[in-house]
Amino acid sequence: MSDDHRWMERAIELARQCPVVEGAFSVGAVIVVGGAEIASGYSRETDPKVHAEKAALDKLAADDPRLKRATIYTTLEPCSERATKTRLPCTERVLAAEIPRVVIAWREPSTFVDDCVGVEKLQQAGVEVIELPELADVAMSMNRHLDLS
Repeated sequence: MSDDHRWMERAIELARQCPVVEGAFSVGAVIVVGGAEIASGYSRETDPKVHAEKAALDKLAADDPRLKRATIYTTLEPCSERATKTRLPCTERVLAAEIPRVVIAWREPSTFVDDCVGVEKLQQAGVEVIELPELADVAMSMNRHLDLS
């Protein structure tokens, strides 16, 4: 099993811990540097509106130098917009943290946002984005209560 698969499976385990909510995805995220987990989080872990990437990033100092060498594994494409404009989208959080590599299991469907462009924004900023479509079904499994079209 590749390291990417192993860490994504850890993110999937975290996504299973999310309180289920009708109007939100259940997502897990793990931040890894040099083969070691430095932070993790999941949707609604600390706040009913917190996303997994923010939950993980909030456990580190914003200027933690390890972030510039990190990979963030997130079960769902980082959001490119939020319903509440006062909350920063996860794509912007990843870019602000200067994380150079993002691994996702599936892209955000048009359930809540017509056209999520998280992957495109990250790539345009020079971030390496890896997709693991072979893990998409299991990463989506805790979201079956939503319209995933």
